Amino acid sequence: MKVTNEKIESRQAYLTIEMEPDEIEESAVNTYRKLVKQINVPGFRKGKAPRDVLERHVGKDSIQREILDDIVPRAYDKAIQEQELEPIAQPEIEVIENEPVTFKAIVPLKPEITLGDYLSTRLEPEAVNITDESVDGVIEQLRHQNAVWEPVERTVQFEDLTSLDVESTIDGEPFINQQGAQYQVKKGTIAPAPGFPEQLVDMEKGQSKTFEIEYPEDYERNEVEGKKASFTVTVTEIKQENLPEVTDEFASQVEPEFKTVDEMRERIVNDMTQRAEERIKREYEDKIINEIAEKSQIEFPPIMIEVEIDQMINRNFQFLQQSGQSLEQYLQSVGKTYEELRADMKPSATQRVTQALTLGKVAEEEKIEATSEDIDKEIEEVVKQNPDNQEDIRKTLNSQQNRNQI
Repeated sequence: MKVTNEKIESRQAYLTIEMEPDEIEESAVNTYRKLVKQINVPGFRKGKAPRDVLERHVGKDSIQREILDDIVPRAYDKAIQEQELEPIAQPEIEVIENEPVTFKAIVPLKPEITLGDYLSTRLEPEAVNITDESVDGVIEQLRHQNAVWEPVERTVQFEDLTSLDVESTIDGEPFINQQGAQYQVKKGTIAPAPGFPEQLVDMEKGQSKTFEIEYPEDYERNEVEGKKASFTVTVTEIKQENLPEVTDEFASQVEPEFKTVDEMRERIVNDMTQRAEERIKREYEDKIINEIAEKSQIEFPPIMIEVEIDQMINRNFQFLQQSGQSLEQYLQSVGKTYEELRADMKPSATQRVTQALTLGKVAEEEKIEATSEDIDKEIEEVVKQNPDNQEDIRKTLNSQQNRNQI
């Protein structure tokens, strides 16, 4: 066997392996001995057919595939030992010649990390700043959540809640057909079609209207991109939103324990401060790790990104399943293919791999270890923050893959 190590690039070794005739013959004999015991050849008892007869019966191509299945894995294992390589995953193998058997192997190797001067890294964390305007914004959302919708006798205006009977077609085929659909007329909304809410403005109760809308080529639903839909809409009811005044009574309506508006504002400030501190802490950690990574030299094989994308999809898919949605349904809802989803995840996966390798190397240098008890504690912190489906979340996080990630 002749092994050529052409190069090591991006922590991948590129090998060309050419087999010697005697090695190929040895594999051919092994293949014959295996197949002759498995295949019935007319005129011979099982295991007794001569080699040339068996080869004619099975076919040259099938025999060649069996020989490759036998010889390539053994040759690869021998080659990486000879080259003193330490693979971290399965190689990419391509057979480029059958006579003599020659194949190429791209071997993913352990990452190489040389840290920069991480101990000197200093960044200022963002300060928590909860403004009166942001608190007022939360209160405004609470007003909308506690609003009363009352019927009005006037034409439709933006922000109204309407009841609609809708009939529509695309290319002569039924599209959206619904009686008594509840639809809030918000300016700029692109569902069910761009310009749909604008068509409703100034319509009267009981009025019907027919109009056409052409979907743009980049619309979020692939099945209607560039197509023209014909709508017939009848307004059956118009409601106006009446917002409550911000009073002590309103505060008690939001939460019975609030006696005054000031108590409500204080709770909102505390909640917003806690969320802001958690967000700033996460962002600060990311900035620190990224800063250290930028000062360091980090090389890893591309397969690590693909594995991270697989893990990201698996984690997301587990939560999708819990909500009763399949991956195919999710892809359809966002208008993407599986390949496009993976491409979208690649930047995030690259960052996650880089951060993990950076942290791992710092932990190695500083002799920091996370015990099993530390991981259990972290899992329970996550579970506490998610009161729904706690057992499912705990079970998911306790998988070996997720414990390693934590």
